[in-house]
Amino acid sequence: MHMSLVTLFGAALLATAAVSATAAELVVSAAASLSDAFKEAAKTYETEHPGVKVALNFGASGMLLQQIAKGAPVDVFASADEETMDLAQKQNLFAAASRRNFVRNSLVLIVPADSKFHVKRLEDLGQPGVTRIAISNPASVPVGRYAQRALETAKLWTVFQPKTIATQNVRQSLDYVARGEVDAGFVYNTDAAIMKDKVRVAFQVPLDVAVTYPIAAMNTGANADEARRFVDFILSPPAQAIFGKYGFLKP
Repeated sequence: MHMSLVTLFGAALLATAAVSATAAELVVSAAASLSDAFKEAAKTYETEHPGVKVALNFGASGMLLQQIAKGAPVDVFASADEETMDLAQKQNLFAAASRRNFVRNSLVLIVPADSKFHVKRLEDLGQPGVTRIAISNPASVPVGRYAQRALETAKLWTVFQPKTIATQNVRQSLDYVARGEVDAGFVYNTDAAIMKDKVRVAFQVPLDVAVTYPIAAMNTGANADEARRFVDFILSPPAQAIFGKYGFLKP
Protein backbone atom coordinates (compact mmCIF):
# COMPACT_ATOMS: atom_id res chain seq x y z
CA MET A 1 0.00 0.00 0.00
CA HIS A 2 2.84 2.34 0.91
CA MET A 3 4.60 1.71 -2.40
CA SER A 4 1.35 2.25 -4.26
CA LEU A 5 0.86 5.66 -2.68
CA VAL A 6 4.45 6.63 -3.47
CA THR A 7 3.97 5.53 -7.05
CA LEU A 8 0.75 7.50 -7.38
CA PHE A 9 2.34 10.60 -5.85
CA GLY A 10 5.29 10.29 -8.21
CA ALA A 11 2.95 10.01 -11.18
CA ALA A 12 1.13 13.13 -10.05
CA LEU A 13 4.41 15.05 -9.82
CA LEU A 14 5.38 13.93 -13.31
CA ALA A 15 2.00 15.01 -14.66
CA THR A 16 2.35 18.40 -12.98
CA ALA A 17 5.86 18.80 -14.36
CA ALA A 18 4.60 17.97 -17.84
CA VAL A 19 1.91 20.64 -17.61
CA SER A 20 4.37 23.17 -16.18
CA ALA A 21 6.74 22.52 -19.04
CA THR A 22 4.11 23.54 -21.58
CA ALA A 23 2.26 26.34 -19.78
CA ALA A 24 2.74 28.63 -16.81
CA GLU A 25 -0.31 29.41 -14.69
CA LEU A 26 -0.62 32.98 -13.51
CA VAL A 27 -2.98 33.33 -10.55
CA VAL A 28 -4.76 36.71 -10.48
CA SER A 29 -7.05 37.78 -7.63
CA ALA A 30 -9.20 40.79 -8.48
CA ALA A 31 -12.07 42.79 -7.02
CA ALA A 32 -15.53 41.55 -8.01
CA SER A 33 -16.30 44.74 -9.93
CA LEU A 34 -13.45 43.90 -12.32
CA SER A 35 -14.89 40.51 -13.30
CA ASP A 36 -16.08 41.21 -16.85
CA ALA A 37 -13.19 43.46 -17.86
CA PHE A 38 -10.52 41.14 -16.41
CA LYS A 39 -11.99 38.07 -18.13
CA GLU A 40 -11.58 39.80 -21.48
CA ALA A 41 -8.16 41.22 -20.58
CA ALA A 42 -6.95 37.77 -19.50
CA LYS A 43 -8.00 36.25 -22.83
CA THR A 44 -6.10 38.97 -24.68
CA TYR A 45 -3.03 38.37 -22.52
CA GLU A 46 -3.15 34.61 -23.14
CA THR A 47 -3.38 35.24 -26.88
CA GLU A 48 -0.30 37.45 -26.75
CA HIS A 49 1.54 34.98 -24.46
CA PRO A 50 0.65 31.44 -25.71
CA GLY A 51 2.62 29.74 -22.93
CA VAL A 52 0.63 31.36 -20.12
CA LYS A 53 -2.71 30.41 -18.59
CA VAL A 54 -4.35 33.12 -16.45
CA ALA A 55 -6.40 31.74 -13.52
CA LEU A 56 -8.82 34.40 -12.25
CA ASN A 57 -10.18 34.62 -8.71
CA PHE A 58 -12.82 37.30 -8.00
CA GLY A 59 -14.30 38.49 -4.73
CA ALA A 60 -14.42 41.30 -2.19
CA SER A 61 -11.01 43.00 -1.99
CA GLY A 62 -10.74 42.46 1.76
CA MET A 63 -11.54 38.76 1.46
CA LEU A 64 -8.96 38.34 -1.30
CA LEU A 65 -6.36 40.06 0.86
CA GLN A 66 -7.11 37.68 3.72
CA GLN A 67 -6.53 34.73 1.39
CA ILE A 68 -3.18 36.13 0.25
CA ALA A 69 -2.08 36.93 3.81
CA LYS A 70 -2.83 33.33 4.81
CA GLY A 71 -0.52 32.01 2.09
CA ALA A 72 -2.67 31.63 -1.01
CA PRO A 73 -0.29 31.36 -4.02
CA VAL A 74 -1.43 34.54 -5.77
CA ASP A 75 0.77 36.21 -8.40
CA VAL A 76 -1.19 39.43 -8.99
CA PHE A 77 -3.70 41.29 -6.82
CA ALA A 78 -6.02 44.05 -8.04
CA SER A 79 -8.00 45.90 -5.37
CA ALA A 80 -11.00 48.22 -5.67
CA ASP A 81 -9.46 50.70 -3.24
CA GLU A 82 -6.18 52.10 -1.98
CA GLU A 83 -6.91 51.13 1.65
CA THR A 84 -6.87 47.40 1.01
CA MET A 85 -3.67 47.62 -1.02
CA ASP A 86 -2.13 49.74 1.76
CA LEU A 87 -2.82 46.88 4.18
CA ALA A 88 -1.19 44.42 1.79
CA GLN A 89 1.86 46.68 1.54
CA LYS A 90 2.14 46.95 5.33
CA GLN A 91 2.27 43.16 5.46
CA ASN A 92 5.09 43.17 2.88
CA LEU A 93 3.07 41.03 0.48
CA PHE A 94 4.53 42.79 -2.54
CA ALA A 95 7.39 45.04 -3.58
CA ALA A 96 6.22 48.67 -3.38
CA ALA A 97 7.73 49.41 -6.80
CA SER A 98 5.28 47.02 -8.49
CA ARG A 99 2.19 48.89 -7.27
CA ARG A 100 0.32 50.85 -9.94
CA ASN A 101 -3.07 52.57 -10.17
CA PHE A 102 -4.71 51.34 -13.37
CA VAL A 103 -8.36 52.56 -13.44
CA ARG A 104 -10.91 54.74 -11.63
CA ASN A 105 -14.62 54.31 -11.05
CA SER A 106 -17.55 56.16 -9.51
CA LEU A 107 -20.06 55.23 -6.81
CA VAL A 108 -23.73 55.29 -7.78
CA LEU A 109 -27.05 54.50 -6.20
CA ILE A 110 -29.22 52.19 -8.27
CA VAL A 111 -32.88 51.19 -8.10
CA PRO A 112 -34.81 48.48 -9.98
CA ALA A 113 -35.59 49.56 -13.56
CA ASP A 114 -39.31 49.63 -12.81
CA SER A 115 -38.97 51.44 -9.46
CA LYS A 116 -41.60 54.08 -8.71
CA PHE A 117 -39.46 55.83 -6.12
CA HIS A 118 -38.06 59.26 -6.93
CA VAL A 119 -34.56 59.13 -5.49
CA LYS A 120 -32.29 61.99 -6.53
CA ARG A 121 -30.09 62.38 -3.45
CA LEU A 122 -29.08 60.44 -0.34
CA GLU A 123 -31.74 62.12 1.80
CA ASP A 124 -34.45 60.68 -0.46
CA LEU A 125 -33.66 57.21 0.88
CA GLY A 126 -35.48 58.31 4.02
CA GLN A 127 -38.91 58.17 2.40
CA PRO A 128 -41.18 55.56 4.08
CA GLY A 129 -41.52 53.35 1.00
CA VAL A 130 -37.77 52.67 0.84
CA THR A 131 -37.29 49.88 3.37
CA ARG A 132 -34.32 47.88 2.05
CA ILE A 133 -30.98 49.31 0.89
CA ALA A 134 -28.17 46.98 -0.24
CA ILE A 135 -24.75 47.99 1.10
CA SER A 136 -21.73 45.68 0.92
CA ASN A 137 -20.00 44.92 4.21
CA PRO A 138 -17.72 47.94 4.89
CA ALA A 139 -15.33 45.74 6.89
CA SER A 140 -14.20 43.83 3.83
CA VAL A 141 -15.71 45.44 0.73
CA PRO A 142 -14.43 48.78 -0.63
CA VAL A 143 -17.77 49.79 -2.19
CA GLY A 144 -19.33 49.38 1.25
CA ARG A 145 -16.70 51.65 2.79
CA TYR A 146 -17.29 54.26 0.10
CA ALA A 147 -21.05 54.10 0.72
CA GLN A 148 -20.58 54.37 4.47
CA ARG A 149 -18.25 57.33 4.01
CA ALA A 150 -20.80 59.13 1.84
CA LEU A 151 -23.63 58.48 4.29
CA GLU A 152 -21.54 59.53 7.29
CA THR A 153 -20.60 62.77 5.54
CA ALA A 154 -24.31 63.41 5.00
CA LYS A 155 -24.96 62.43 8.66
CA LEU A 156 -27.27 59.63 7.50
CA TRP A 157 -25.31 56.45 8.27
CA THR A 158 -26.91 55.85 11.68
CA VAL A 159 -30.31 56.99 10.47
CA PHE A 160 -30.45 54.45 7.64
CA GLN A 161 -28.86 51.51 9.50
CA PRO A 162 -32.24 49.78 10.10
CA LYS A 163 -32.87 49.77 6.34
CA THR A 164 -29.53 48.31 5.24
CA ILE A 165 -29.13 44.80 3.86
CA ALA A 166 -25.50 43.62 4.05
CA THR A 167 -23.99 41.95 0.97
CA GLN A 168 -20.73 40.07 0.46
CA ASN A 169 -19.59 42.03 -2.59
CA VAL A 170 -20.72 44.63 -5.10
CA ARG A 171 -22.10 42.07 -7.55
CA GLN A 172 -24.41 40.68 -4.87
CA SER A 173 -25.79 44.18 -4.26
CA LEU A 174 -26.31 44.55 -8.01
CA ASP A 175 -28.11 41.22 -8.15
CA TYR A 176 -30.40 42.09 -5.23
CA VAL A 177 -31.48 45.32 -6.93
CA ALA A 178 -31.87 43.65 -10.34
CA ARG A 179 -34.20 41.05 -8.84
CA GLY A 180 -36.18 43.66 -6.92
CA GLU A 181 -35.27 42.14 -3.55
CA VAL A 182 -34.21 45.57 -2.29
CA ASP A 183 -35.41 49.08 -3.07
CA ALA A 184 -31.96 50.53 -3.76
CA GLY A 185 -28.28 49.65 -3.61
CA PHE A 186 -24.80 51.15 -3.72
CA VAL A 187 -22.63 49.86 -6.58
CA TYR A 188 -20.03 51.17 -8.99
CA ASN A 189 -21.10 52.81 -12.23
CA THR A 190 -19.44 49.99 -14.19
CA ASP A 191 -21.60 47.39 -12.40
CA ALA A 192 -24.81 49.28 -13.16
CA ALA A 193 -23.79 49.43 -16.83
CA ILE A 194 -23.86 45.65 -17.29
CA MET A 195 -27.52 45.42 -16.23
CA LYS A 196 -29.07 48.47 -17.87
CA ASP A 197 -32.25 46.50 -18.61
CA LYS A 198 -32.81 45.59 -14.95
CA VAL A 199 -31.45 48.51 -12.91
CA ARG A 200 -31.48 52.26 -13.21
CA VAL A 201 -28.87 54.71 -11.89
CA ALA A 202 -30.70 57.14 -9.62
CA PHE A 203 -27.67 59.40 -9.12
CA GLN A 204 -23.91 59.47 -8.69
CA VAL A 205 -23.04 59.48 -5.01
CA PRO A 206 -20.83 62.42 -3.98
CA LEU A 207 -17.46 61.39 -2.51
CA ASP A 208 -14.52 63.38 -1.22
CA VAL A 209 -12.06 60.68 -2.39
CA ALA A 210 -11.38 59.10 -5.76
CA VAL A 211 -12.45 55.49 -6.37
CA THR A 212 -9.05 54.25 -7.53
CA TYR A 213 -8.00 50.67 -8.32
CA PRO A 214 -4.38 49.64 -7.61
CA ILE A 215 -2.66 46.47 -8.86
CA ALA A 216 0.59 44.82 -7.77
CA ALA A 217 2.71 41.70 -8.32
CA MET A 218 2.59 39.65 -5.12
CA ASN A 219 5.51 37.97 -3.34
CA THR A 220 3.34 34.92 -2.68
CA GLY A 221 3.15 33.65 -6.26
CA ALA A 222 5.42 31.30 -8.18
CA ASN A 223 5.75 33.41 -11.34
CA ALA A 224 7.31 36.73 -10.34
CA ASP A 225 8.53 37.73 -13.81
CA GLU A 226 5.23 36.83 -15.47
CA ALA A 227 3.34 38.71 -12.75
CA ARG A 228 5.28 41.89 -13.50
CA ARG A 229 4.61 41.45 -17.23
CA PHE A 230 0.89 41.08 -16.53
CA VAL A 231 0.85 44.26 -14.43
CA ASP A 232 2.60 46.12 -17.26
CA PHE A 233 0.01 44.72 -19.69
CA ILE A 234 -2.88 46.00 -17.55
CA LEU A 235 -1.45 49.53 -17.91
CA SER A 236 -0.90 49.13 -21.67
CA PRO A 237 -3.16 50.78 -24.30
CA PRO A 238 -4.83 47.49 -25.39
CA ALA A 239 -5.86 46.62 -21.83
CA GLN A 240 -6.88 50.19 -21.05
CA ALA A 241 -9.15 50.12 -24.11
CA ILE A 242 -10.85 47.02 -22.68
CA PHE A 243 -11.43 48.75 -19.34
CA GLY A 244 -12.75 51.81 -21.12
CA LYS A 245 -15.27 49.64 -22.97
CA TYR A 246 -16.67 48.53 -19.61
CA GLY A 247 -16.95 52.08 -18.35
CA PHE A 248 -13.80 52.35 -16.24
CA LEU A 249 -11.95 55.66 -16.27
CA LYS A 250 -8.22 56.14 -16.77
CA PRO A 251 -6.17 56.43 -13.54
